[in-house]
Amino acid sequence: MKKLSLLACMALTIALCSCVSNKKIIYFQGADEMFQEEREITQRYEMHIKPADQLLIKVTCEDPTLLDVFSNDVLIGGGGGSRMTSSSMSSASGGMSNAYGYTVTNEGFVRLPGVGTVKVSGLTCEECAKAIEAQIVNVQKIKNPQVTVRLLNARVTVLGAAKAPKVVNLTSERNSVLDVLSQCADVADASLRQKVTLIREENGMRKKYDLDLTQADIFDSPAFYVQQNDMIYIQPNKAQNVRSSAFTTFLSAGASIISVISSIVALGIALTK
Repeated sequence: MKKLSLLACMALTIALCSCVSNKKIIYFQGADEMFQEEREITQRYEMHIKPADQLLIKVTCEDPTLLDVFSNDVLIGGGGGSRMTSSSMSSASGGMSNAYGYTVTNEGFVRLPGVGTVKVSGLTCEECAKAIEAQIVNVQKIKNPQVTVRLLNARVTVLGAAKAPKVVNLTSERNSVLDVLSQCADVADASLRQKVTLIREENGMRKKYDLDLTQADIFDSPAFYVQQNDMIYIQPNKAQNVRSSAFTTFLSAGASIISVISSIVALGIALTK
């Protein structure tokens, strides 16, 4: 009987260990207090161009013949451009435009045919477009150019205890860590929501940010809005991994069976007295 009681206690202990506190799984705790009043968004969410980024650069002007300077452009190594669309296409304003893809050099420049090099690293896409417009006007290639710049290869890598870890391609410049995780079907049940790490490349350095999805102050984190090439790692719950192992599953099932048997035996002994 003592052995049966011991096993019953073990089964109860395993059952209790399998329970997870709500504080470990509920998102944005403290949000009611934090958002009693409206809060200003202070984080930077515009992406800033980095070396090795690929840019779609679209040049528009009224005279299509002025765009011939781009017609022989090809992608060479890390600095040239590759044709993205037909040689000329109608723009929304009724003018003509050419669009090309360019790779930012390790030094942070793009090389534009007939225009020269333009320093773009550290700029937003809007700032980059204005810098290219100024350079085109400076070399007197095109009058009144209109330039549009867009990132082509912006992506974030999600690893660890996500339900579907993968590389997430960003479709806009404003993406939060929550947007990215939703693309991975949220974090896994066996994850530590308090232990999310984001690694970011900044000015040639790597920086680590710790995020806690269960706390509302995540909205104030400088890593709440992701940047291109960020890597997100979600730490798995070790206790959950142990509980999900084959040995623990067998032990839990065996303990449950023995607990039932011990209860039946105890009941039988009580009835015979």
